[in-house]
Amino acid sequence: MKAAVLALALSLTPVAAEAWAPRPMPSLHKSAPMRAEAAVAVTGGSDARAGPAGVYDAAVTLGAGKAATPISKLIPLSFLSGAHIALGAMLAVSVGGSVPGIKAANPGVQRALLGVMGLPMGLLMVLGAGGELVTGNMAVCTAAYKAGKASLSDLCRNLGTVYLGNFVGSLAVAALGAWASTGVTGGAIAVATGKVSGTFGAAFARGVLCNWLVCMAVWMATSQKDLISKAAAVFFPISGFVAMGLDHSVANMFLIPFGIFCGAEITWADMVMKNLVPVTLGNLVGGAVFVAAAYHSAYGK
Repeated sequence: MKAAVLALALSLTPVAAEAWAPRPMPSLHKSAPMRAEAAVAVTGGSDARAGPAGVYDAAVTLGAGKAATPISKLIPLSFLSGAHIALGAMLAVSVGGSVPGIKAANPGVQRALLGVMGLPMGLLMVLGAGGELVTGNMAVCTAAYKAGKASLSDLCRNLGTVYLGNFVGSLAVAALGAWASTGVTGGAIAVATGKVSGTFGAAFARGVLCNWLVCMAVWMATSQKDLISKAAAVFFPISGFVAMGLDHSVANMFLIPFGIFCGAEITWADMVMKNLVPVTLGNLVGGAVFVAAAYHSAYGK
């Protein structure tokens, strides 16, 4: 009797009958390829793709955000990033730059000390805490421009503002470092003097090679979510460029003024014309051409 009543109720109520009807299980074999296809189709500003192509997309996304950042935020972030790179450079001078005996007897060991102890710490602070570093932006913001995610005016506004902010932050730490009198005067003078002793062409070439490596560090760290992975991406390229004696414009914004404040016989005009101009141009080529444009030609559209 109860079964007959239930059957009658279901026949009179289509919605209820539909609710009681068994439903087919979704096919995993059909949905997985569709999701994979959608992920592969994304390009130019999404980190949905895996592998190197996904790293490119993450860099484009980061560069687009940086290019759109208002100047009111670029100023404090670029000041802090210049200061953080300067603190890393000060550590390098304090350790690897203050061992003249080791440099004379075993220059390779002294170069290794310069590379390991210093600038990796500075760049990790920039990437881990958030910041605006002109050398890294030369790659990621250019990649965003090449991908059509940023305008040329936004790219130039970012690079110009961040360059000046980095310089002020580096100069502030140079003044504070000299005032602190930490006992590294000899090393500071030697490093600064070496930075203005080469030719324009040599400084340019050192700038190209340096920022090629720096931007590779930033490029690889961009897609990493945790601090340990970012540190691993940063360590080898950054310690490598320092050990090879290459030139980073923002680090030099600290190293040369620090040497001047410590008594180096270097003029401000020498700093600008013999180092900052050629090194900055080289950094731009290294980041924009050998990283941003090269990877855009492989993965961009």
